[in-house]
Amino acid sequence: MLLPLACLHGRVAQCLTSLLVLAEPPPRPRRGARTRGATQPSAEAAPHALRTKMAAELYPPAGAAAAATATATDIANSNAAGAAAGRKASPRSPPRPAPAPPPPAPAPPAPDNNNPESPNWQSFHPTLRERNALMFNNELMADVHFIVGPLGAARRVPAHKYVLAVGSSVFYAMFYGDLAEVKSEIHIPDVEPAAFLVLLKYMYSDEIELEADTVLATLYAAKKYIVPALAKACVTFLETSLEAKNACVLLSQSRLFEEPELTQRCWEVIDAQAEMALRSEGFCEIDRQTLEIIVTREALNTKEAVVFEAVLNWAEAECRRQGLPATPHNKRHVLGRALYLVRIPTMTLEEFANGAAQSDILTLEETHNIFLWYTAANKPLLDFPLTKRKGLVPQRCHRFQSSAYRSNQWRYRGRCDSIQFAVDRRVFIAGLGLYGSSSGKAEYTVKIELKRLGMVLAQNLTKFVSDGSSNTFPVWFEHPVQVEQDTFYTASAVLDGSELSYFGQEGMTEVQCGKVAFQFQCSSDSTNGTGVQGGQIPELIFYA
Repeated sequence: MLLPLACLHGRVAQCLTSLLVLAEPPPRPRRGARTRGATQPSAEAAPHALRTKMAAELYPPAGAAAAATATATDIANSNAAGAAAGRKASPRSPPRPAPAPPPPAPAPPAPDNNNPESPNWQSFHPTLRERNALMFNNELMADVHFIVGPLGAARRVPAHKYVLAVGSSVFYAMFYGDLAEVKSEIHIPDVEPAAFLVLLKYMYSDEIELEADTVLATLYAAKKYIVPALAKACVTFLETSLEAKNACVLLSQSRLFEEPELTQRCWEVIDAQAEMALRSEGFCEIDRQTLEIIVTREALNTKEAVVFEAVLNWAEAECRRQGLPATPHNKRHVLGRALYLVRIPTMTLEEFANGAAQSDILTLEETHNIFLWYTAANKPLLDFPLTKRKGLVPQRCHRFQSSAYRSNQWRYRGRCDSIQFAVDRRVFIAGLGLYGSSSGKAEYTVKIELKRLGMVLAQNLTKFVSDGSSNTFPVWFEHPVQVEQDTFYTASAVLDGSELSYFGQEGMTEVQCGKVAFQFQCSSDSTNGTGVQGGQIPELIFYA
């Protein structure tokens, strides 16, 4: 053990004092006090024991005081050197620097599965929500464990009965009801582990963290354990991420979870963007009941040949799911009555001859009768629906109150006419209405484009012929484009033609079209004079 310098000096002073005391002559004994056989100790022998004790204090045993001796020697040498330097430099030694304050003690870590006994962790989390959140997926004080997921991919999750019972009536019945669960481990094979953790995190902390890969599984868990706030958040997430490629899958799930609002939003997308939805990979993943519901849909805005092709693709995928070869016979078998929901007679003769007639899924008799139905006066009876789908009726938002023409405008020669717009609810822009020639029949080449924040969402290069009137002429995108609310989009048209055209006047900043409100503003892309008050692009054609 190392002795401090002050302690060492104190012991030296104590020993010197003892030597001075021992140097005094011993008191003379009284007469008659001498005992027979006893001898008077000499002055040299009297203090022998004290000297031994003093020496032990000054020089501890080698094993226990080696470090102290070395430190004391170093301190003495350092002091001697410092004193010698001080005598040469100045009569007074410089003051010693003050010792540095000790570093503050680190805060104890929060409790978790690896550190379940961190002392005093509660004082570092002042709110109940923070302390509760620390218990999420934590072994500390856990009184129940869940084995979540299918066999071979299950995960063990710790939990606390009180927290779960407060957040879910299902968990309350499970732990505190008349048929309360007494087992310490509860198996939940029908819920994905990731979705179950999202459910528990919400119940412990009110935090919702949803991802596209797990949101459907989370919705299932929220429905199973009756946590409506989490289920609502899942539905909102799905609605914001809804598009043609996943609309059919979400339609199937919305029916399963009995979410009518989500079902309606799915139908809006499927109806308006039917071709894209039916040709998506997600369409091949739906169940047969959902397939039949989609195929019977009156508002599908696409050709019947596209519907037939989609049905065949689903049949092939279903054969793979059932482990069957994708033969025509097996496709008919997995389709069942769904095949007879396709409105094959409403195709054009050319579409039928190049598609369904050569698919081998129809019998020879069915193919023969359909050909006769197209061509013969005496038409045979068919097992397929004969009426054409109604589809969707396009709506038009007209932003000008009048139109005009002059001898020196509106010219084109490849310059861009552009306008920005926003809507107050989701719609699908199908095309643009444009003005044509003011001096008789004329043909224009036109490139139309729809952008959002500079990104091209859709474009089409085509031609249209005007008849010399002030009417507008529709130009269509290849597929309707989904437009979200409260966001500005840019519609552009680049016309090329030698003839002057009509142009709009008295433009409106806001236009109400049915249930949809449009707002317009000028675009920096416009280089041919079009703006809010006048110019080209008088109409936006949309589905809502």
